Amino acid sequence: MQVKELERVARQIRLRDLQAVYDAGAGHIGGEMSAIDILTALYFRVLKIYPSEPRRPDRDRFILSKGHTACALYVTLAKRGFIAEEEISTFLQPHSRLNGHPNCNKVPGVETNTGPLGHGLPVAVGVAKAGKLTGAGYHTYVMTGDGEMQEGSNWEAIMAASQFNLDNLTLIVDHNRFQQGAALADTNNVAPLRPKLEAFGWEVSEINGNEMAQIVPALEHRSTRPHCIVAHTNKGHGISFMQDRVDWHHKVPNKEQYEQAVAELSEAL
Repeated sequence: MQVKELERVARQIRLRDLQAVYDAGAGHIGGEMSAIDILTALYFRVLKIYPSEPRRPDRDRFILSKGHTACALYVTLAKRGFIAEEEISTFLQPHSRLNGHPNCNKVPGVETNTGPLGHGLPVAVGVAKAGKLTGAGYHTYVMTGDGEMQEGSNWEAIMAASQFNLDNLTLIVDHNRFQQGAALADTNNVAPLRPKLEAFGWEVSEINGNEMAQIVPALEHRSTRPHCIVAHTNKGHGISFMQDRVDWHHKVPNKEQYEQAVAELSEAL
């Protein structure tokens, strides 16, 4: 897909994600909205994937380390053909396989279980290292939150990726500046991220992570080193009253807010 079409698909995914969270009465909508443009670019442009063969050995790998934003991943997987779009209506319902955090044993297209923060990047380093050891041609992508980068396990993984020269690994940091309960700056401010990653031997790109024309070339870039994309995004992007509001990390809109958000996202379509 080209940029304009990707933008249109991202707006559709935002709208369906909003509806799913509202119907379920739970979710992490703020961080989902910040990440959806990147997810769209990955699944509809960048990743070499096969919805009818989700475990095909030569597929590219994507790990959503910020697993609490699972609903956005489910909607993206459904739109890409991994699961039926009708199944999104079961999100968080009893016996549904669409849990609050992604489960690779239940949902096609999910590479590994995530939820406890600080685990996805270490797993991705192992996946990328395995690719190197076996001579496989796949590329591994992983998305973390910026608050998640406070976890020490991530920095151990960053050091290992550099040591092993994992040029088949791309880390995307969803840098929306807010985490649960507070702004990143008021918690344990790991920003600026670029000089820290560069000090560990990584190549680093900084982009507007809600601007598709910047996202696509950054994701398609290939380096001779591990590559980190610091994606500057907006929490709650696309919905005026949610944007850059910490309380929308884990909150569900009421009826009036839902109708306003639907109107705003539908207008953009």
